Amino acid sequence: MLNQRIEGLRDYPFRRLAELIAGATPASNRPPIDLSVGEPRHQPPGFVNELIASRSDSWNRYPPINGTPEFRAACAAWLTRRYRLPAGMIDAETMIAPCAGTREALYMAATVAINPDGGGPRPLALMPNPFYQVYVGAAVLAGAEPVFLAATKASNFLPDLDALTPETLDRTQIMYLCTPANPQGAVADFAYLERALLLARKHDFLLVADECYSEIYSTDTPPTGALEVAAALGGSLDNLMVCHTLSKRSSAPGLRSGFSAGSPQAIALLNRLRTYSCAATPFATMEAATALWRDEAHVDETRALYRAKFDIAERLLAGRFDFYRPQGGFYLWLNVGDGEAATRRLWAEGGVKVLPGAYLTKHGDGPNPSQGYIRIALVSDLASTEEALTRVAALL
Repeated sequence: MLNQRIEGLRDYPFRRLAELIAGATPASNRPPIDLSVGEPRHQPPGFVNELIASRSDSWNRYPPINGTPEFRAACAAWLTRRYRLPAGMIDAETMIAPCAGTREALYMAATVAINPDGGGPRPLALMPNPFYQVYVGAAVLAGAEPVFLAATKASNFLPDLDALTPETLDRTQIMYLCTPANPQGAVADFAYLERALLLARKHDFLLVADECYSEIYSTDTPPTGALEVAAALGGSLDNLMVCHTLSKRSSAPGLRSGFSAGSPQAIALLNRLRTYSCAATPFATMEAATALWRDEAHVDETRALYRAKFDIAERLLAGRFDFYRPQGGFYLWLNVGDGEAATRRLWAEGGVKVLPGAYLTKHGDGPNPSQGYIRIALVSDLASTEEALTRVAALL
């Protein structure tokens, strides 16, 4: 009677983490510091609260599923500025769909793209490995078979596109690509993204670019986006959907606001699906989100904070655990030999909660390629970050 596809999904990483450290109580003289979840703890700009309060008269109205014209226009204008797109390439009315953060958009993209009843072999969904769990859940529940593409140090922490066979590509209906990558922080350059989009168009699948960490980067040049490639190829968004969110960019995960951009056909289907399955973003939230997409000052300040935290990490950990300063994102991906053992020890003896890398990676009969790693999310304030990383350096 129940959906067997759901039962086939493995536990979410944080439930596995809770089981791993169950029974371990950190020493009381060391306040616990949780760096296991990618939940930014910086405060968003003060105008967010002011704008939400100013729209208190809107709570008795159902908001439109496709958002307000002002929100869509702000998102289209931000994409155009950020990725230096030709004027008019992104049509705010037909190419932008608001979503409750990227999670909702990433999940629904699979339902939009995958047709399990088209005849022939079961469709495939490609994704990097390590991966964001939503990619798998979305693929499986849409009726596709997940294909995990190794993204290890040997491939610069991105999937090797040249290793994909024509047979695999012909069965593919969706490919997820996260850049900057979670957890490794690798950034796909223009040539890589061009290769991915050309493959999507040649083999007619949807390339979904998860760019939720695009505004957190360590280099002087912002990460290339998939839309820049689309612009260079003529401006069409066919076979492409990009997903952005305010959770990381604006330190506002609780706002649950993001958007997808894609071809008019894909966005129309996404909005139709959301009509059946989602609650639309409230007017008050939408107005605050609109203001955030129009403002860059708070993003510059946030980026500077993350860079300061990576400075601390480099000072304390350079030369150990295969430490490197990632190009983007806010994670450390450290090779500590045994990720689960290190996680247990850091919590029990140091009160620092991290995530074993193996919990983010699918493996077959052989060893898990991320078994030796831990992921550390540098989401706390500067003082807590330095204290946590000092304990990591001392204990491991």
